[in-house]
Amino acid sequence: MSLSESTNQTTSDAARRERRRSNSLLLALGIGFLVFGAASGALYYALRPDTLRIAVGPSGSDDDKVIQAMADAFAAESRTIRLAPVKTAGAAESLSLLGAGKADLAVGRGDLDMPAEAQTVAVVRKNFVVLWTPSGPATKSSKRKQTPKIKEVADLAGRHVGIIGRTPANAALLRVILSAVGVEADKVAVKHFGTDQIEELASDPRLDAFMAVGPLDSKITSEAIAATARTRGAPKFLAVETSEAIALKHPRYESEEIPPSVFNADPAWPEDKVETVSVSHLIVARKTLAETTVAAFFRQLFAVRQAIARQVPGAAHITKPDLEKDTELPVHRGAAAVIDGNERTFLDRYGDYFWFGLLLLSGIGSAAAWLRRYLNRDEREENTSHRKRILDMVSSARSAESNQQLLCLQREADAIIRETLECYDDGVIEQEELAAFGLVLELLSNAIAERRTALQRANVEPVRGAATIARGSGGT
Repeated sequence: MSLSESTNQTTSDAARRERRRSNSLLLALGIGFLVFGAASGALYYALRPDTLRIAVGPSGSDDDKVIQAMADAFAAESRTIRLAPVKTAGAAESLSLLGAGKADLAVGRGDLDMPAEAQTVAVVRKNFVVLWTPSGPATKSSKRKQTPKIKEVADLAGRHVGIIGRTPANAALLRVILSAVGVEADKVAVKHFGTDQIEELASDPRLDAFMAVGPLDSKITSEAIAATARTRGAPKFLAVETSEAIALKHPRYESEEIPPSVFNADPAWPEDKVETVSVSHLIVARKTLAETTVAAFFRQLFAVRQAIARQVPGAAHITKPDLEKDTELPVHRGAAAVIDGNERTFLDRYGDYFWFGLLLLSGIGSAAAWLRRYLNRDEREENTSHRKRILDMVSSARSAESNQQLLCLQREADAIIRETLECYDDGVIEQEELAAFGLVLELLSNAIAERRTALQRANVEPVRGAATIARGSGGT
């Protein structure tokens, strides 16, 4: 190969290498942008607030007000969970939406038909059963208090009971209480009154007893007792003496006591504690809802509970579920983990993902290395051909007839060295390949040096012989 051909070949190789370097740079930039975009998307997905749909109803009820205040507090103070209230006609519809997967959370009474996957997250409040009967107004001839005809729950047989609230759940609860004392439910007539019909309830002469289901500080219950006392005489509170048996047979109910004077101080209503049953109003979630999501909701709920209670007093009744009680509805594992203090740490939850990520990155790195070697296969083959060319140049150097030929070989070797080093800088060839190239290059360098020495010796010998002959001729 002539010097000009070698120079043209080197220039062509350099141009091709420059194009490949540009393509590699574009590929690296593309992969970098792709990785950055994926990482940004994953970070946004991980840090964005989860919005939970919570079914509650009816509109304007105490539950609706509490949940709306909760949603506002979450939006103002939380970066993890948001609430999107879904308004319904009542608790039954709310639980139905939860079961259909159209809501993530729902507010409902514990004695309603629950979806198969429903689990307790928090207790909104406890509703106590309050049963009372009027003693009758005092007569003109006697100012003594009349003795009520109904002294216990069993005496309700053949009577009429007015129930505050139109939900069928209250009537079902009364049937459970009657059944526990041996009274057939069809022997007791019931009539429902809306929460806005307290005066009608109190003035209905056909009613022999009254029933309310709500928290002990319920304004509705207190007003109903006061209204019946004005028109029908002082209330006589009926104890549910079988409350413990009811709680054992029906885990959705609990045995409770109504403390004295809770509805009125003077006169005291009731005068002494009264045994009764309660049913909890719950926030429930689907079992499949993520543990971390429920745990975050649970922590935030109790972090803002006091703030909510300042807006809606009913929020003060929100409590944690009791893990020790054997209830019909289990506590969601996310809430239970926070209550027990056994919530899994970040590494516990995502440790497996980290290991998988490391394996994935290792695989990506190996794939990238293979792709790089594949894209640079021509340069590596070219490097191999350069080594072969240098070995051929070793033979040419040993048989060179002049220093000019050796100089051409040296220049060609310099061009090859320059190109090889550029490939090494670009990462096309590895350290081992560069070491192999160094061996053949050293062999060429030694061959050129030896041949140059031999040519110089060959040129010196004729000159030295001529000088000897010349000195001999001058002597004669």
